[in-house]
Amino acid sequence: MEEEKKSLNFLEQIIEEDLANGYTKENLRFRFPPEPNGYLHIGHAKAICINFGLGEKYNSPVNLRFDDTNPAKEEQEFVDSIREDVKWLGFNWAEERFASDYFQQLYDWAVQMIKDGKAYVEDQTSEQINEQRKTPFEPGIESPNRNRPVEESLALFEKMKNGEFPEGSHVLRAIGDMNSPNMNMRDPVMYRVLHKEHHRTGDKWKIYPMYDWAHGESDYIEGISHSLCSLEFENHRPLYEWYLNQVEIPEHPLKPKQREFARGNVSYMITSKRKLKLLVDENIVTGWDDPRMPTISGHRRRGYTPESIRVFWDKAGVAKRDNLIDISLLEFAIRDHLNKIAPRVMAVIDPVKLVIENFPEGKTEMLPIENNPEDENAGEREIPFTRELYIERDDFMEEAPKKFFRLSIGNEVRLKGAYIIKATRVEKDAEGNITTIFAEYDPDTKSGSDSEAAKRKVKGTLHWVSATENLPIEVRLYDRLFTVESPDEAGDGDFLQFVNSDSMKIVHGFAEPSLKNAKVEDKFQFQRIGYFTLDKDSTADNYVFNRTVGLRDTWAKEQKK
Repeated sequence: MEEEKKSLNFLEQIIEEDLANGYTKENLRFRFPPEPNGYLHIGHAKAICINFGLGEKYNSPVNLRFDDTNPAKEEQEFVDSIREDVKWLGFNWAEERFASDYFQQLYDWAVQMIKDGKAYVEDQTSEQINEQRKTPFEPGIESPNRNRPVEESLALFEKMKNGEFPEGSHVLRAIGDMNSPNMNMRDPVMYRVLHKEHHRTGDKWKIYPMYDWAHGESDYIEGISHSLCSLEFENHRPLYEWYLNQVEIPEHPLKPKQREFARGNVSYMITSKRKLKLLVDENIVTGWDDPRMPTISGHRRRGYTPESIRVFWDKAGVAKRDNLIDISLLEFAIRDHLNKIAPRVMAVIDPVKLVIENFPEGKTEMLPIENNPEDENAGEREIPFTRELYIERDDFMEEAPKKFFRLSIGNEVRLKGAYIIKATRVEKDAEGNITTIFAEYDPDTKSGSDSEAAKRKVKGTLHWVSATENLPIEVRLYDRLFTVESPDEAGDGDFLQFVNSDSMKIVHGFAEPSLKNAKVEDKFQFQRIGYFTLDKDSTADNYVFNRTVGLRDTWAKEQKK
């Protein structure tokens, strides 16, 4: 029992303490509340895993709620993408809700606050309001409108709702504490005028609630027990609780508790929606689901699996203070999962022709190859072996140094699943580039046969593809989008100087014919190269594969060069 307690993260400890002090499991309800103003990123995946993970642990409902209070930035496209991302990660929500479901209730409560002398309509400029708020180290100055008569504020608020004032001219402010060291408590804005059409409510509303007002009250309406959010909202908690104390919902005697956890910051990634949008708008990437983007849809397109992302956040843990998680942990998680599930296939992405001169012309020999040695139930398939093959260009050197264990003139290697060969000569073009390698094979060395020759050991094993029976492929070699660990720390425009110009390279090669049956998002290990997935840009005439991750971490080595 003691061991179990030690293994709990601090959020689970909070819930366990609540359960020990009067809460029941029936009281528990969680939510994931994204604003639909962009695509979800890897940091949101952490929040998804935490909230839905707690739902699974305690067999409690989890709501998916869209905090859609700013129609200037929100679109149905983002609502749809968020739904898809949560489902793809493997989670199901109990109820789908929107903050806009509660616009009328929020408005009614705001009217009551005016009547109770707890809110007033402000018509000063935002510059004046900010000036009067001062700093955390000095008392603020009360607005001249703070003591506006209740009836006057009610009439002005009605006009705001009816769209009789221009944007930016009036706001509704709560009467807080202008001397509070927490700036959020200094007469916070509850409503602003916005003449924007809402993706759900159309043009019904001309005023929209601010996040702090809408968020906590929405939690309360839904009966959320624990409102779990990232650390930047820690200093909003007093306002969250103050707003909750202004209303009562008899059927929900327990008010939500806000608690904060560290953001999901991953090295070499940007998680600011504003900066991600800039990458899209400036055409630095091809869209929100570009495989270099830290979005969930970008990771999915690159070939990441839901399981790998969930394992990654489980291993990263739930911290109380912000930290930077090494991207290599994420890459380890996807390598580990793909190693278990991805079929091994032959593909050559920088091809040079290899001609086996003593293999019969016109002959095709079908050789059995294991689909995945990590999976005993994966079976095997056959691939064509012919006189003319392709191998990787860097698998050959005319004159090789002592520790070069690949193919060179006069030296032997094994072609994987096939025969031992020895290179004899090369042909070159006018510039001196090798165009063809010639070799001879030993027909008694076929892989898997019982002959003594087949058991002969050679130091190198190369992958290969038939030059006459293959599938031409386009390969997109993706790498990290940024060259520094913390690009988010740079300014809005400054971070662009750290974009990795080599984050995508396109090459063309050949794969074994079996890949003609691949479907979009199917995943493979290209033997000796890395893990790849079939991209949605593929057509019947052009198969496009994205590199998900290499077979091992080479980034650190490259950075030291």
